[in-house]
Amino acid sequence: MLPEKISGPALRVDTSRAGGLDWNSFFPWLAMRTKSPWFLFFLVAVAQFMVVLDVSITNVALPTIKAALHFSSASLQWVVAAYALTFGGFLLLGGRAADIFGHRRILLLGLAGFSLFSLVIGLSQSSGMLIVLRALQGIAAAFMSPAALSVVLITFAEGQERNRALGHWTTVATGGAAAGLLLGGILTQFLNWRWNFFVNVPIGILLMVAIARLMPREAQEDKPHRDLDLPGAALVTSGLTLFVYVASKAPIWGWSSTSTLLAGGSAIALLALFVWNEARAKHPLMPLSIFKIRNVTGANLMMAPIVAGAFGMFFLISLYTQSVLKYSPLMTGLSFLPFPIILGSLSQRIARGVSRWGYKPFLIIGPLLTAISMAWLIRLPVAGNYFTDLLPNILLMPIGMAMTFMPITVAATSGVPKNEAGLAAGLMNTSQQMGGALGLAILSSVAASVTASHISEGALTALVLGYNRAFLVGMIFIVIATLMGMAIIREKKGTVVAKEHLAGHGL
Repeated sequence: MLPEKISGPALRVDTSRAGGLDWNSFFPWLAMRTKSPWFLFFLVAVAQFMVVLDVSITNVALPTIKAALHFSSASLQWVVAAYALTFGGFLLLGGRAADIFGHRRILLLGLAGFSLFSLVIGLSQSSGMLIVLRALQGIAAAFMSPAALSVVLITFAEGQERNRALGHWTTVATGGAAAGLLLGGILTQFLNWRWNFFVNVPIGILLMVAIARLMPREAQEDKPHRDLDLPGAALVTSGLTLFVYVASKAPIWGWSSTSTLLAGGSAIALLALFVWNEARAKHPLMPLSIFKIRNVTGANLMMAPIVAGAFGMFFLISLYTQSVLKYSPLMTGLSFLPFPIILGSLSQRIARGVSRWGYKPFLIIGPLLTAISMAWLIRLPVAGNYFTDLLPNILLMPIGMAMTFMPITVAATSGVPKNEAGLAAGLMNTSQQMGGALGLAILSSVAASVTASHISEGALTALVLGYNRAFLVGMIFIVIATLMGMAIIREKKGTVVAKEHLAGHGL
């Protein structure tokens, strides 16, 4: 018997007896609104916003953190990379745990851990302490994020409603990165870098209370088993983490050095063992059958290189504006302000466009625009000007991302069985976060090695040459993603039906 498809709303918010009280009689106006699935969407979207925000919010604060905790230039990237690595490495485990133990339970546990580690990070007294705690915070995020997206997938039926929800989700997921730069600049300049982490605590507590009261518990009989593939989780997490670490060190060690070859070979061996384990496990962490869905495979292969280019771009531009243009943290954050505004204004237009024309056209045009915006950065000068050297990228990049991420999400999640919603969400987020961690490692390492080889030309000149070469590598990543989208992803019949349905209603 085939698994049930995600074909209609499965979760509804019931506030009538939350906590044993008849809340409707006290707050009828609020109760009427909190019963809407869109209120539930709002709660999980805020949770996702916190997760994405913490990828980028520290970028603006990096120079301040470096001085406060005595980071070396080489180790500074690990403030961001430690979080991204564990986040990406544990996402499959988090997504599968949500499918097995319940999305509500895993989301609440993830939120609790994320809020706690945010508090302790803000109290860090050394660079080592901060990096370790950032890694633990990433693990908590890996359980939050797929559980949150799973709620969206099982709440909204495939078609126009889910496209609309995923349009908003894309704004949260990609706009959060740009918004993090702005918020990080404000907090760092007017309060302290520690408030980049403290800010998560009250929001996390409020979300936990609201989700505990308003999100219904899932019936346990809907869960086919309660076995978690821990050997598979250990293999994929260690393999992916080692792979990204090797990518960060290879430009320093040398791509053909013994250290690179041994460590890289070990990473590949661990990932090969993971695939072997999944093929024979009774309850695999990642059932390989999900890759029989062509667009799931194509969308994930496409997601990783796109995020690799974009993630590294945010990191390097933050350093360029402060180290070369001498912007304050606040001015650095404000320089990115057009990004979330453009992205937010386009999200629903893209969602309607996908419902009308399908996602394939957007998955060609969007990455191409993103690649063009990256190409603009290859020529950044030492005596740069914001309006001519940075603003064109900041205006064009969100258009390309809006046309890319929402259609990729639709392609990666449509037609997935209900009992694998968490797996699909975790897989897509894994591609996104590991692509980001890999991109950050490679681009920052390329920038550092080029800078070191040109230091005789002057410190600033060498620094900018390193950034330029890194942006070139980022552009190549995005071009590769475009070619993958053109070759692998196919339009699904459901999109054609949606187009005919909309046409019949004059849309």
